Amino acid sequence: MPRSTDWTRNETLAAFHIYLQLPFGQLHRNQPRIVQLSQWIGRTASAVAMKLVNLASLDPQIVASGRRGMGNASKLDQQIWHEFLAANDPVVTEAATSFGSYAEQNGLPPFVDVLDEVPEIAEGKTTTAIVQVRVNQAGFRRSILASYNATCCMSGLRVPKLLVASHIVPWSMDTQNRLNPSNGLCLSALHDRAYDQGLITVLPDFTIRVGEALRHAELDPFALSSLAQCQGQAIRLPERFRPAPAFLEAHARRFGFL
Repeated sequence: MPRSTDWTRNETLAAFHIYLQLPFGQLHRNQPRIVQLSQWIGRTASAVAMKLVNLASLDPQIVASGRRGMGNASKLDQQIWHEFLAANDPVVTEAATSFGSYAEQNGLPPFVDVLDEVPEIAEGKTTTAIVQVRVNQAGFRRSILASYNATCCMSGLRVPKLLVASHIVPWSMDTQNRLNPSNGLCLSALHDRAYDQGLITVLPDFTIRVGEALRHAELDPFALSSLAQCQGQAIRLPERFRPAPAFLEAHARRFGFL
């Protein structure tokens, strides 16, 4: 039954997990994932939606854009945001764990929210040793696509199945920011490959630089129009979790753009 008691840390973290994975415009009581969580924790969908809006009121980029929540954020909301801004990955992991515990209490797998991203887990085709890695990668993808409204920040492509949540600093090179949404760009599969190979980069001022290998006149028309013409353009900035300039600088320096 719906109740009116104070939110617990686990409830708030489960809500924060959803906040990370939903576009700002979907923070309303009719959103299916909000309805689902409300049923799990015994609160109304309106209460969960309000909690997400209050969490948004503490999001630095949302605040900077002039959009504000209800102004009723709790001390616990503030504490979780403080922890998140200080060290992203532990809070993202704890939030996913809290969400997963409520899923299990309701007879669902803890990673039910990403089953469509990694169906082989549910089918038993993935070994236990890499299940958490795949779940974490799927959650990171969800948060990046939500922040960029499922739009490639270089090309404008809006076909989710052709979009990649591209790490700026690779998964293998920074174990502290693997789940940090500010360490990601939403790119088409083509632009992700070019970015991963260091053929293209984004400078700390959010402008694109294309390497010499992609700026030769003898390139085919498709390469020229889809990649070379990005030179000097500004990326489409995300609604939330703007890419951190320090990460962008690290990528640009690694491939000799700076």
